Amino acid sequence: MSDHLSPVPQPDSGKPGASSRQNQRVSDLSSLELIDQCLASLPEGDERIALLYQLRHRFIEMSTAVQQHESERSKMQSVIEKLTAPANRIGTLIGLPEDGVARIMVGGAEYYANVDLQLEGDVPKIGHQILVNEAYVVIRSLGYDRSGPIVKIREVMKEGRLRIDQEAGRQGILIQRADDLVNVDLKVGDEVRLDPTHRIAIERLDNAQAQSHLLAELPTVRWKHIGGQQEAIESIRRSIEYPLLHTELFSKYQFQQPKGFLLYGPPGCGKTLIGQATAASLGEILAKDGESAILGGESLTQDSSSKLPAINGGVFLHVKGPEVLNMWVGESERIIRDLFLQARQQRQAGKLPFIFIDEAESILGTRRAVRSYNVSNTLVPMFCAELDGIESLSQVVVILASNRPDMIDPAVLRSGRIDRKIKVGRPGRHDVGEILRVYLTVDLPYAITVTDGTDDTAMVSKIIDGLVENLFQSSQENRVLAIRLRNGRREILYRRDVLSGAVLAGIVRRAKERAIERDIQAGKQESTGLTLEDLLIATNQEFKESEIFPPDDSAEEWLKLLDYHPDQVVGVSSLKPGKDGEEKRISQII
Repeated sequence: MSDHLSPVPQPDSGKPGASSRQNQRVSDLSSLELIDQCLASLPEGDERIALLYQLRHRFIEMSTAVQQHESERSKMQSVIEKLTAPANRIGTLIGLPEDGVARIMVGGAEYYANVDLQLEGDVPKIGHQILVNEAYVVIRSLGYDRSGPIVKIREVMKEGRLRIDQEAGRQGILIQRADDLVNVDLKVGDEVRLDPTHRIAIERLDNAQAQSHLLAELPTVRWKHIGGQQEAIESIRRSIEYPLLHTELFSKYQFQQPKGFLLYGPPGCGKTLIGQATAASLGEILAKDGESAILGGESLTQDSSSKLPAINGGVFLHVKGPEVLNMWVGESERIIRDLFLQARQQRQAGKLPFIFIDEAESILGTRRAVRSYNVSNTLVPMFCAELDGIESLSQVVVILASNRPDMIDPAVLRSGRIDRKIKVGRPGRHDVGEILRVYLTVDLPYAITVTDGTDDTAMVSKIIDGLVENLFQSSQENRVLAIRLRNGRREILYRRDVLSGAVLAGIVRRAKERAIERDIQAGKQESTGLTLEDLLIATNQEFKESEIFPPDDSAEEWLKLLDYHPDQVVGVSSLKPGKDGEEKRISQII
């Protein structure tokens, strides 16, 4: 095989340095290049070409395997370095004194640290959590922490700092705001969330309890939805709507709008509906005429006080009396304070606030001179102070509703606080008809067919008149109660004497249920419709089941139901039909 090899060129030994230059050129070539040169130097058909190609292929495979192994080793080495590297510390950014320098707190200690020029993540803000390496260089911003204690603001300082309350017996502390809260209008009583260091307020939270009283929209009840009670409606509309509709005239007489109203009367007669309709009516007036309408000489939105913005709408704060009561001492007073604070804030925002307190006697009851703690002894003074204290209310409407006005403390009901007392009494004959027309509308199906040219309105009026006539009969069947007064007189109360809007609504609902059941049983395509008989049967069922009456042994509930002064009532006797059809006298309950 050696005979076929071409001679390998020998270095020129006659020239100095020729051998060293040749060796340098050979060493600069890679193994594959050397093999390729050998292949190029062999003549075609040489048997050694196949062997060199096999050698070249194996060398390529070995080189590829070495490269893969080196890559895997490098990855493994990187993983090992990460696993064995020390953990980065997490701190809180509390200041940026100058460019490239940060004031941070890590592990309860403060540091002046450098900021990495190639910082990862968002631009760090005061209150952000930051990542620092072993040299305490800020290398990344992690944003705000998602958790932290919730505190209440006690005072807002001029320079933007906040004073917050702590646990009872501990002094308050001063905190600073996060960058995102610098331009936020924070007020006393607002709740904020602190960062883990308890030094920075990073988020404002809505007070869930305060927001629970604020209705998202004004009530949808309108005056047309309230039947009867025209005297009470006209009285409250004159007191609330006129000062807004005739601003110039009221200003000429230097008349101040009443602060508060008391709606009192038996339950179920529409006190809550009147309060809702008042807010809805004023809301409509302000929304429709607040911008351009000129009534009474001035725009509705013009305010006599330069400190308050123009009114451009209304908000409704609905409070159920018993929900204010709390087992913790001072918590009920705080709820009342927060309620009036929210009303003032809404007025500052250009809204006309309505505070409607239902079942007012439960929280504003008469105070008692007792040694032990009584919530009325502190709630009533708090309410009075918020209503007309040093920081008096301005253009905030307060409406109380109660069926026991005698139990409300006289200090609440004096002039200057609750100025108007409006009685919402039981409906008379005409009022009952008006209430029934709200529920028995013309578009309902009725069994009576019109053949003599009578219109639908007259047909419905005929049914309503028949029901009213039945309710106001002084018959044995309509007897309900026997009242014994202090002067010795005994009075018999009939169904007409205990009627209310709620009772009439219940009668109509029962009659509709009866008509629907009849149509279902008949299986007809067309409805048979309501009849006067359905309403009369429903009336008997409503009173027979005594759902509108309290138990016979509950004197307190009877006094709430009766339209009599409690001091004048000595005894109450229920009259119920016995098995033989005769009336049965229940024992006296008072």
